[in-house]
Amino acid sequence: MSSTRNATARVSDVTSDGAAWLASAGAYPRSTLAFWEERPEAPVVLPCGCAFDVVSAPAIFGRRMLDRMWDDGPGSGPVAEFRGRMLLFAAPGTAQRLPSLLEWEEWGARGREGGRTGAVPPLLCHGAGDAVTVPAPAGTPPRSGSRWLVAPDTRQPWLPGPEILLWAAVRAARSAVRISIFPPADQDAKVYDVSRRR
Repeated sequence: MSSTRNATARVSDVTSDGAAWLASAGAYPRSTLAFWEERPEAPVVLPCGCAFDVVSAPAIFGRRMLDRMWDDGPGSGPVAEFRGRMLLFAAPGTAQRLPSLLEWEEWGARGREGGRTGAVPPLLCHGAGDAVTVPAPAGTPPRSGSRWLVAPDTRQPWLPGPEILLWAAVRAARSAVRISIFPPADQDAKVYDVSRRR
């Protein structure tokens, strides 16, 4: 049974180097790795701020951000899905800087040319002093709501900074807004039924 699983290992599985990088975020990396050796399908809680920060977005908006990063930009670092939210792993310090960049961009403003819509969801930034639950290195059952979309595969993965995540969020917000070339209908206009012609 285990040989079948190894032969059909999912792309979302974390490599041993990726697991070592994740474990390095905690105070006791060897204990985390030993735990994962015993229970490779168990998620763990890891602190942010040292090895990585995490930007958490609702799943659909997070997927749009991820698409922008891969289609139009430099790609992404590791990305996980956890309980209906997308966890984008970012360079340390991103959680502190990104909120002010979003505010500077007048995030959520209405009515200006090129402005965002009020429907843009808040991005949760987890940095120093915060912790996040990361999916298991060996993948988890689909019912768990926890999985890797872009699994860590090296001891020093590339991590996007705040500017790249800002860029992805702005483009994801713009792609979510439908723009019409027709002016809105005049609510006071008289409408005549011309279906009954004489």
